[in-house]
Amino acid sequence: MNNLLVADSVSKNFGNFKALNNVSIQVPKGSIFGLLGPNGAGKTTLIRIINQITMPDTGTVHLDGELLNQNHIKDIGYLPEERGLYKSMKVGEQALYLAQLKGLSKAEAKTRLKYWFDRLEIGDWWNKKIQELSKGMAQKIQFVVTVLHEPKLLIFDEPFSGFDPINANLIKDEILRLRENGATIIFSTHRMESVEELCDDIALIHQSNKILDGKLVDVKRQYKTNTYEVGIKTNENTILQQELSEKFRVSNANFKTLDDELKLNIKLNEGDKPNDFLSYLTTKGNVSHFVELIPSVNDIFIQTVKNN
Repeated sequence: MNNLLVADSVSKNFGNFKALNNVSIQVPKGSIFGLLGPNGAGKTTLIRIINQITMPDTGTVHLDGELLNQNHIKDIGYLPEERGLYKSMKVGEQALYLAQLKGLSKAEAKTRLKYWFDRLEIGDWWNKKIQELSKGMAQKIQFVVTVLHEPKLLIFDEPFSGFDPINANLIKDEILRLRENGATIIFSTHRMESVEELCDDIALIHQSNKILDGKLVDVKRQYKTNTYEVGIKTNENTILQQELSEKFRVSNANFKTLDDELKLNIKLNEGDKPNDFLSYLTTKGNVSHFVELIPSVNDIFIQTVKNN
């Protein structure tokens, strides 16, 4: 079986409000799956259903080939956007308590906590109370207790919230390492640059409906427009731009270079080959910059939401 989690035609209503409308996703084993969408789209409702905090009105969820049930609680680690640590408890005491709730013995929990506290260089926080920690420090503790029991499925909802760039990069590296070690991860965030760096597959939910999903590389391929960013040095910029405008769709480009060049975005015609176009440009001047414009996840996100 290639998918660890399959949600099939899941719907959920809260009174007259439809939070999810017939949503289906498939999360491949060993992948980082980006669950994206604007605020209020339905992402958190789907996550809560996967965690069995609430139940779907219709549809099913399977984990590793089995219909989701209470025995799967130990197989899931969930880092919620709204953190759930007890502020007046000491860090070590709380971490041990939460680890045992996930089925670890006290001895095994202590061993694993020591490993993680040493790894993240937070060993001297053991006897501090959560209320004494900064938001980023508390976030590290929450991350540790989420991954400690080594579940099959990890769900991170805005995991970088509260982190400075150094610690955000540290946690990003840990997420990638967890994936390399076999974990399957659902990653929900508004930080599209993090999706670019981390995700293998994505699904976009908007107004309770899934409107886009697939492997990230395939989604990008679907949205690219055969447009190239070109920098070319020539003695006749105006004449060349006019000539190009007669053959292609041309607009001014804005990118940094060391020299004063003609900078254009050029959309090739259907059937045009990039190598042939580049060869043509070299007859017109010195080509210093030639890059295909691949849409970012942020561009795709905005375009798809607007279109829907």
